[in-house]
Amino acid sequence: MSRTVTDVESLWEAVDLHTAAIGSKVVGWRHHLHAHPELANRERDTAALVARHLCSLNLDEVRTGVAGYGVVGVLRGGLPGDRVAALRADVDALPVREDSGVDFASTVVDEDYPGGPFPVAHACGHDCHTAMLMGAAEVLSDLRSELPGTVLFVFQPAEEGPPVDEVGGARAMVASPALLDPAPTMVFGLHVVPLPTGIVGYRVGRLLAASCLVRITVRGHRTHASTPWLGADPMPPAAEIVSACGQLYRQVPATSPITVSIGHVEDAGRFNVVGASVVLWGTLRCLDPSDMDTVRDRLRRAAEHIALAHGCRAGVEYLQSVPPVENSPSWTSAVLPTLRRVVGESRVKRTEAVLGYDDVSELIDAFGGVFVLLGCQDTEYVGGALRAIPGQRGAATNHDPAFYADDSVLATGTRLYSHVAVDHVTGRLDPALVDQPGPPAF
Repeated sequence: MSRTVTDVESLWEAVDLHTAAIGSKVVGWRHHLHAHPELANRERDTAALVARHLCSLNLDEVRTGVAGYGVVGVLRGGLPGDRVAALRADVDALPVREDSGVDFASTVVDEDYPGGPFPVAHACGHDCHTAMLMGAAEVLSDLRSELPGTVLFVFQPAEEGPPVDEVGGARAMVASPALLDPAPTMVFGLHVVPLPTGIVGYRVGRLLAASCLVRITVRGHRTHASTPWLGADPMPPAAEIVSACGQLYRQVPATSPITVSIGHVEDAGRFNVVGASVVLWGTLRCLDPSDMDTVRDRLRRAAEHIALAHGCRAGVEYLQSVPPVENSPSWTSAVLPTLRRVVGESRVKRTEAVLGYDDVSELIDAFGGVFVLLGCQDTEYVGGALRAIPGQRGAATNHDPAFYADDSVLATGTRLYSHVAVDHVTGRLDPALVDQPGPPAF
């Protein structure tokens, strides 16, 4: 498919026509990825699929093995230009047993993953992001002769966090030379969420929280279950520590949302043996990163004192810290015209901040850019409140085994990636052109 494009309006039209032409391919990629999910730092087959596709487009470069199984495709436009648009999609899946009901659902089990075996599913929609960006690469490669500047297609592994004894994710990609030649002048990313299908959600300032992984090890003394007084049982203090996590929000101002959640427990005992240790794994989220040190200190003291009261000891470790996703006023103002053109002004909504996290923040902090949410489910706004559409599939949150994404959103995501890249490399999407750097009107 080839054409001559002489102005940016024709580029926009070409993007939309080509997106429509490859729609069934993008859906097919998404279904394949969904049925074959891979956990963080194990995305070998996903990376191979992406790399084969990018190579088939005759991009200028396809860089593989970036921060593990990351892939970076480089498209240099045929016209002169210094701007570099980095389009980012995360590719990893979750240790969740899928219950979405779709006919392409995952039945994969990773037998070898640390702590496993684990069922594996794309319960956070990264299959959608990957397929959308594969589509955008095909669309933009067809238009390369009429594009100035450079587009980087960044397929990032391990967004959900690698095993604790491994490195990976966006921080490792930022440190890689593969993302610095040329260095991005803008990063754009998106994430599917349970908003109405096709709605784009944005926020000025912090959209997603700062995060870290928490490992609490409670050590006692092993004994027979019939004689607990002869040992020190780590299970009761571990249970109290889990309960105490739910009260930490009372120790920071009510205007500063935080959460501490324990999602996994490891016990070294047996039904008739009091074990020597219990390990609690969880996550700490703070919308205001200045609260992080306070919450960490309070959690550490609570764990140590609770364990001591039971004759045990507790150690608290904080791992894999991730900064919050923050959209600057100038970048948000610059991208809003593009978002509104792609989906329609009424379908671009200002959203509230949430305590989810995404390590795309590492890329945005390093290079500048913006991150948005993309609705993918059977929900609607009624009187300003989000509701499930009666008789439809309703809302299933990210990481829920029932999470689903409507295939119709794939074309929207492909268009968003492509239009943002076109607007940035042609100079239309640039915070330096924003007259007033304050919050945009809405």
